[in-house]
Amino acid sequence: MVPRLTTALTGPLLDLERTFLDRATAIEQWFRAQWQEHTPPFYCSVDLRNAGFKLAPVDTNLFPGGFNNLNPAFLPLCVQAAMAAIEKLCPDAKNLLLIPESHTRNRFYLMNVARLATILNRTGLNVRIGTLIPEIAAPTPLELPDGQTLLLEPLKRLNGRLGLEDFDPCAVLLNNDLSAGVPEILKDLHEQVVIPPLHAGWHVRRKSRHFAAYDRVAGDFARAMGIDPWLINPDFAVCGKVNFQAREGEECLAANVDAVLTRVKAKYAQYGVKEAPFAIVKADAGTYGMGIMTVRDAAEVRGLNRKQRNKMAVGKEGLQVTEVIIQEGVHTHETIEGNVAEPVVYMIDRYVVGGFYRVNTERGRDENLNAPGMRFEPLAFDCGCTMPDYNCAPDDAPNRFFAYGVVARLALLAAAVELELSAPPADIA
Repeated sequence: MVPRLTTALTGPLLDLERTFLDRATAIEQWFRAQWQEHTPPFYCSVDLRNAGFKLAPVDTNLFPGGFNNLNPAFLPLCVQAAMAAIEKLCPDAKNLLLIPESHTRNRFYLMNVARLATILNRTGLNVRIGTLIPEIAAPTPLELPDGQTLLLEPLKRLNGRLGLEDFDPCAVLLNNDLSAGVPEILKDLHEQVVIPPLHAGWHVRRKSRHFAAYDRVAGDFARAMGIDPWLINPDFAVCGKVNFQAREGEECLAANVDAVLTRVKAKYAQYGVKEAPFAIVKADAGTYGMGIMTVRDAAEVRGLNRKQRNKMAVGKEGLQVTEVIIQEGVHTHETIEGNVAEPVVYMIDRYVVGGFYRVNTERGRDENLNAPGMRFEPLAFDCGCTMPDYNCAPDDAPNRFFAYGVVARLALLAAAVELELSAPPADIA
């Protein structure tokens, strides 16, 4: 199933998909060369937006939490990709400790943890789940909506190693984005690999650094393939000293919104796009769709009312938002049952392993869909994202999904570059 765009399938996007199809061999060769130079994150998910004239990533998550939404038919592909990742990071691994987020009330997130544990177990690993929740002092079973039971166990640290009762893993996999910082129990582990690395957490990571890396990657790719990088790259700017409650940084914010919208208007004019440009203002760190607003004019960020300021001032874990990224808004013209949708692509190591559509019944095509009212269509991808069909039109399902996979892998490569640049000196040596 591939949603049809509400606009005619002509113009820049169709041309872009045709270019990807015509240059599929060169694209795979380009990626192979890149992976010789850069190590992909263990896993990653990328939110894409398809405007009908542009296909671009708008968010990249290094601690993906929706494996339960993937098509079960692609489980073997997930297992195969996880095997490749584990063999590179810890080839002698037998035991793996999985550490999830601490919000045990979100049963759908816990189904993601269960699916992830299943994937890892089928690679030949003994997988157990440790929790950072201090109140859990004994093994605690949790019932899941699909009838499964997930066992959370309290973490134990001994002689600089992290594990559980009678369980000493060689690898620790985080499905926790460390928004509140690195807990002491995770620091300075002895001869245990932590994946993703600790500096991938939101206590260090910034979206602006990721999209700066993506700008570099997309530029290199575009030059190699002979395309305009703007077709796959959202413009952005940064405002680093904001206090929404105290109304500080409003002029910085307004100036950057105006600059982004001015550049986007020029590109719209170049391509004959009739849509109204917009920008997304969001916290430079964090997830869960918190601290995000859509703006269509710089005046909208001046004199925000109390409700708007309260919404923008706080992110995940109650952390104050002081840095924001102003990102070019990318419309979504894809719909499912009349509701706006955006594709989310999942990768393990350098391999695309599936995806789904995020659908929101309460949002428009120029708004953030990661918000109340969203649901997921887990069976959206009937075929893999790396198998174009040369006998089909550029916009038919296999080739539309191939285009998704290409752009998502560019974001994955940008994440690899981003992590290299932000690694502590000890990790580089």
